Amino acid sequence: MLLMVPLSTMLTSCTVGPDFHRPANAMPAQWKPVADTAGTPSQPVPATIDPDWWKVFGDAELTSLVDRVTTANLDVRVASSRLRQSRAERQAITADAEPHVEADAAYRHARASSTGLVDPSGEHGEHDYNVWQAGFDASWELDLWGRVRREVESADATIEASADARRGVLLSVCAETARNYIQLRAVQARQALLDQASEVARHRLDLARVRFTHGAATQVEVADAALNAAQIEARLPPLQQQQAHLVNALSFLLGAPPRALEKELDAPAPLPPVPPQVPVGLPSQLVEQRPDIRQAEATLHAATANVGVAVGDFYPRITLSGDMGSQALQLSDLGTWGSRTFAIGPAISLPIFEGGRLHSVLTLRQAQQQQAAIQYQQTVLRAWHEVDDGLTDYAATQRRLNQLDQTVTQSQQSFDDAQRRYSVGLVDLQQVLAARQALLTNRDAAISGAEDVSLALVALYKSLGGGWQAGT
Repeated sequence: MLLMVPLSTMLTSCTVGPDFHRPANAMPAQWKPVADTAGTPSQPVPATIDPDWWKVFGDAELTSLVDRVTTANLDVRVASSRLRQSRAERQAITADAEPHVEADAAYRHARASSTGLVDPSGEHGEHDYNVWQAGFDASWELDLWGRVRREVESADATIEASADARRGVLLSVCAETARNYIQLRAVQARQALLDQASEVARHRLDLARVRFTHGAATQVEVADAALNAAQIEARLPPLQQQQAHLVNALSFLLGAPPRALEKELDAPAPLPPVPPQVPVGLPSQLVEQRPDIRQAEATLHAATANVGVAVGDFYPRITLSGDMGSQALQLSDLGTWGSRTFAIGPAISLPIFEGGRLHSVLTLRQAQQQQAAIQYQQTVLRAWHEVDDGLTDYAATQRRLNQLDQTVTQSQQSFDDAQRRYSVGLVDLQQVLAARQALLTNRDAAISGAEDVSLALVALYKSLGGGWQAGT
């Protein structure tokens, strides 16, 4: 009996097929510095990324929206359902490694042939008889070659892949929520700018009409002022349309009906600013942070384990089985000592001729493993490129915003000068309107520049894989 313990340990330690090893990644020690970042107000630093990266914007409404979307979003809920399915499949596979025990009971009314085989009732086929039986059946496949263990290993890796797929969905919906919210605040800022410009334009139109009445202005000046006011007001409806679409987009992300967030988001708020420092971590952390890389690694692990399952199909399967019960022709005899039955013994099955099926399955699993390895390399390389592009874009949008802010300052000075000169009659209204239009255009461009900076930061954090831990 003592020899069975080491023997069992030796047999169960045999696992056919290749073992999985995490692929090596030739990532740099530091992210490559981006040129011309000097003077930008927000600088990437090699610090640990905050999982709740959206909080760097310091916007309570944005934080509230993202917190809600991680639980209410329908895509997240679907991904969670797939994760539960993977766990249930794993549990079903694990059961194959355990003994199976079944209870059964049966009753049969029959008559045997008088010219056939022996009649178990002893009546030589002349009378009907009853058979009562009940008992237990047990079987257990000895996983000597580790085929079932490889199946369980593949199922565990599949669970990891499903969990990382869910994290990827979380990352996407968090980033999409932040993008839509930033775009909404930018649209509202443009609306506020146009409202101010429209008010000034109407005031200029009234002034031009008064001057025309007193002979100090021409009809052309009045027409130009009216045209300017109409052009500004014509730009408002598309912005209102954009705002409605963005509110609906955020409502959809929260799994809510159209206009559900209209009252909550109707009041304008400032565009979320970027922080002075942006933690971006280290390249070596990317494989742990990016859900798609983790999912690709888990998929490769599952494919490697499936090769072991295919190899295990070439080996014999040994099953221990037995049954114990009671059988009687009379119900009153069922359960007595004389009605007892039992059988026990091993069974072995060895594939001899399968028409090439086993070899084909093994070739398929090996090809799937190679494909998974290539896709893993592709995923890592794509992530590396996305981070590098994100760092470049973040620096470039900041430089552009600096230039746009300078343009706004110069336009404001030009407009103020035109107003002073117009008030003393040195220039006509047309020059004032032109300066006003230039200021409006440059302010609108500056709003777009600030929007692009915030959106670039969202894209950068998405490329880094920040926020995948949320809701896990």
